[in-house]
Parts: sequence; structure tokens; C-alpha cells
Amino acid sequence: MVFRKLKAAFGAGVEVDTVLSNATVRPGEMLRGDVHFKSSGSDYKVEGIHIEFTAVVEIESGDSEYRSTYSFLRQQVSGPFHLAAGTSHSHPFEIPVPWETPISAIGGHALPGMRLGVQTELALAGALDKGDLDPLFVSPLAAQEHIITALDRLGFGFKKADLERGTLYGSTMPFFQEIEYYAGGQWRRHFNELELTFIAGPSQMDVILEADNRGGFLSSGGDSYNRFTVRYGDHPGAAEQALQQGLEAMARRRGWF
Repeated sequence: MVFRKLKAAFGAGVEVDTVLSNATVRPGEMLRGDVHFKSSGSDYKVEGIHIEFTAVVEIESGDSEYRSTYSFLRQQVSGPFHLAAGTSHSHPFEIPVPWETPISAIGGHALPGMRLGVQTELALAGALDKGDLDPLFVSPLAAQEHIITALDRLGFGFKKADLERGTLYGSTMPFFQEIEYYAGGQWRRHFNELELTFIAGPSQMDVILEADNRGGFLSSGGDSYNRFTVRYGDHPGAAEQALQQGLEAMARRRGWF
């Protein structure tokens, strides 16, 4: 089990130490941990504790891009309590990880370009104070892993991953993830690059493919799209078959298949 700590000394004289029991989770699972407080020489009334999930998102503005940190979940894990001078207090919590939480780790390794975190917010004496950001590693669902593994077998090579601002059809998030690949194998004849996006739910997920097509003798390049649904109860081979059909459909639209 992996333990990760964030420590912050709040100006009011309260030390906070948040320990995550499972810093690596999957969408739909519970994130568990404990928030530990220690008072200095004064009594304090803690008005509440919140846990916040954050993500670094790419934002396009005109001809430029910049990054901004977005909160996509904020949940209260404790109501008011009294913290006497020189005493300690510990509060356990568990928070369901949203189904649409982006993937930030694959095969136990951090996914380059992704930055997710967990932050503890303390409401004390009418003021809010936040601790440091603790990294959150989100592994793919089994169905997502089937798609990612299938792309690897088909010869696609990982390029990068990031989060883009915007809400896609069927999504509730203010951003969406793009996992980008270089085309390989037979698909190099059809595409330059491929972008993969998941919109996950409790029982199924939508898979969105966007391909940067190669131009032909009588046609220019351009982008093509395909969207299909994978149900978690389906046989693992069904996800790969749907992926293959989606790629073929995009290639066929350009008259290359």
C-alpha cells in the first residue's frame, strides 16, 4: 500500500497532516485516508474539513496556450469540532472517485503530461486555508486498459497526454482528456496521429477517436472522428473489435481502406 503525505502549518497555529491510504485508485473506487490535526498553544473551533480533487488543464486563448488548475470535486468530510490547545485530532474519510476522472497512471507508472492532486481545505475562525497538493494517481478501468493495450498491439506509439478545457456530449466535466499516439503498423498509411478520449460511467463508457489523416494523391489531409460505446460486462475482445471497426470506418471515409 502506498502512503503519501502532505503537511502544512496553517497560520492560525494548527498543523495538518493528511495521509492517503490508497493514492493509486481507479474511477468509481473509494479514495480513503485520514486527516490529522494538532493544535499549538490555543483552542480552536474547526468549522469544517473539505477534500478537493484538482487537475492541471490546457487552455487555448487566441494564438496562445496556458495551464490552469481546475477543481472537479469538492467534498466535505467533517463538520464543526473543537480542537483544544496542545491536543490532536484525527478524522478518517472516504470519497468516491468520479467515473470521469482522467487517467494519470498506467502500469504503475505516472502518465506523462498528467497532473492530478488532492488538497485538504480547513475552515477555521471564518477563514479557509489549504494545504499542499498531494499527487493522485488514477489507473485505467479494465475496459479502458483493453483499448490502450489494443492500440499498442496495433502499432500505435504513445506521444503525450493532456487535459483540454471544454465539455463533450455526454460528459459532466469542464475538461476532457486526450491521450495522443503516433500511428504505426498498417495504420501509418492512413493516419499521422490518433487522439483517444474516454467518457466513463458506472456501467459503460464512450470511446472517442480523432485521427489526423494523411493526404492522398487526389485528397488533402484532415481530421476524422469515430465514437463508440463499450459496456463493462462485454467480453474483453469486444472492446478491441469495436476499436478496430472504428479505425476502419475513419480510414474508409478518406477512401483509403
